[in-house]
Amino acid sequence: MVDMTGHRDHTMLDISVISAVQELGRAVQTRVLSIATVCGQRFVRSRACIRMGGVACPEEPQDSASPGEPIALYPALAHCLDNHDSRAEAAGEDGLRHLWLPIWFGDKADTCLEIAHQGPFTPEAIHMISGIVSVYRNFQNLLDYSERDSLTGLLNRKTFDDQLARMLHASDSEPLVPGQPERRHHGGEEKQWLAVVDVDHFKGVNDRFGHLYGDEVLILVANLLQSSFRAQDRVFRFGGEEFVVLLRSTTLENARKIIDRFRTNVEAHVFPQVGQVTVSVGFTSVSASDSPVVTLGHADQALYYAKANGRNRACYYEELVAHGLLQTVATNDTAEFF
Repeated sequence: MVDMTGHRDHTMLDISVISAVQELGRAVQTRVLSIATVCGQRFVRSRACIRMGGVACPEEPQDSASPGEPIALYPALAHCLDNHDSRAEAAGEDGLRHLWLPIWFGDKADTCLEIAHQGPFTPEAIHMISGIVSVYRNFQNLLDYSERDSLTGLLNRKTFDDQLARMLHASDSEPLVPGQPERRHHGGEEKQWLAVVDVDHFKGVNDRFGHLYGDEVLILVANLLQSSFRAQDRVFRFGGEEFVVLLRSTTLENARKIIDRFRTNVEAHVFPQVGQVTVSVGFTSVSASDSPVVTLGHADQALYYAKANGRNRACYYEELVAHGLLQTVATNDTAEFF
């Protein structure tokens, strides 16, 4: 418990809870599952796992475009979620007993603990594991409260630095083969991306309709961000009417499609009282050779170009530079922008 509650990071909290459950419950396997709803359908994806005799570690999706496995593959868990039950238990095709413990926050559960055991779970084991899950849920709630924007529910600005640092590290994690040249990314290869989103003419919305409707616009844009981007992407409210998205492991073509899908979703949405609202977007590839300040500066330059050239458009920094529409601006990467 001391180890679990000593973390200030969701990933390390996941690792701690499954390590504790695995050790105390003598399980064959313990996982933290993410539950996401995409186009009205629920999907399940493992985000951390430990197996008997192994070490707990986070898990990244093999297919970055997939939201996970359909929940239909987990009928007992699906029934549990539909009925807002505290747990579900069933025999799996692997011959093991599986126990699912959703982490409920009100009437919503987007995280679930899954424990696989050789035989049925005793009442004592379930009582002990449930106690650990209660502490885990409470601490998850505390972390969410400190990491999320109070108006929109998106991740807030102070979490951005850590998330971008992880993405930069991931971009630099591919080992070089001795004797082979350094690998360069091309348009068709998967990379990481950063997009800055700004609501067009937002000051006019506040001036004309008042801050209450302005806040509603921000909430609805945040909802459209969450529904338009993928489960593995990270969306932040950066401040005021500005948002930032970190897109994980996709190609330039897919990144452009995902970003433009969000832009057109906003354009097509009817905002109460306000009517039509549009957004401008600037995005750039994330390179381990650049600092967070430089990466964010590139996306900002592309955003400023989009707003100065008609708004309601998404502009790619590297493309603008290649066409001579933007010049690379030296950035003081020691500046504290976030």
